Amino acid sequence: MVELVIVGSVALDTVRTPFGRVESALGGAATYAGFAASFFSSPGLVAVVGRDFPGEHLTLLRKQGIDVSGVNVEGSTFRWEGFYEYDMNEAKTVTTELGSFASFSPVIPADYRRAKYVFLANIDPELQLKVFGQVDAPKLVAMDTMNFWIRSKRAALLEVIGKVDLLLLNDSEARQLFDTPSLVKAAGCALALGPKHVIIKKGEHGALMFSEGSHFSAPGYPLELIKDPTGCGDSFAGALMGYIAETADCSERNLRKAVVYGSVVASFNAEDFSLERLKRLSREEITKRYNEFLQMRSF
Repeated sequence: MVELVIVGSVALDTVRTPFGRVESALGGAATYAGFAASFFSSPGLVAVVGRDFPGEHLTLLRKQGIDVSGVNVEGSTFRWEGFYEYDMNEAKTVTTELGSFASFSPVIPADYRRAKYVFLANIDPELQLKVFGQVDAPKLVAMDTMNFWIRSKRAALLEVIGKVDLLLLNDSEARQLFDTPSLVKAAGCALALGPKHVIIKKGEHGALMFSEGSHFSAPGYPLELIKDPTGCGDSFAGALMGYIAETADCSERNLRKAVVYGSVVASFNAEDFSLERLKRLSREEITKRYNEFLQMRSF
């Protein structure tokens, strides 16, 4: 049974960093989020791929315990090419080919509609809005976004934010959306729109979570080598939501643990290109690094 529904993109990425290059590698926000969530719970993806999408990628996702019955096949696959320089916090886009993703409209399979947890990955907020009428009283709905939607679909984005329980965005997006240099003020503005919790991702510097009357800071894991940060934000969100689904606990205390698990899995993702590190990752490694986080925050 699908416990967590993830709506977003499944893509083929060509990525170059100072440490190497991959071509037409498995990527996409829903892919990274689903793979990360699968270490904790049973996710189902709602996405679209083209007829050119390699079948072995869908086989890999199924073997990882990810339900792909919500992934439609039509047209051509969404492809993205980008590169990073030594500032690995910023991706520079070379080309984007939307393919069938340009006409994507999420349809939630009947078997998914009673899932208690929903993650709306980074897609057009007008598409995110379409999901709400297709799910039956989820316990927690989270969303992510990006600067493109802040600029081009602000009204729809604010409407989605008002409907979700948990908003995730990075620090530059938070400042842009609420026109302030202060992340604390931005979080307060976001909470005023309706979410119970706001998480602001700060890349290698960790994440901040704000709730009414409280806030929490999780550090970034001190990696000596970062090969490819593509998908780290999505891995963070997927692991966080997967842990919440596994524990069925949306309390403040448990959400703080979920933020740390998100940081843990995202740190592993950065250690190799595409999903290569997550493919080798074990729950034992996750637990070990989680315990290191506990030590890092002990004083």
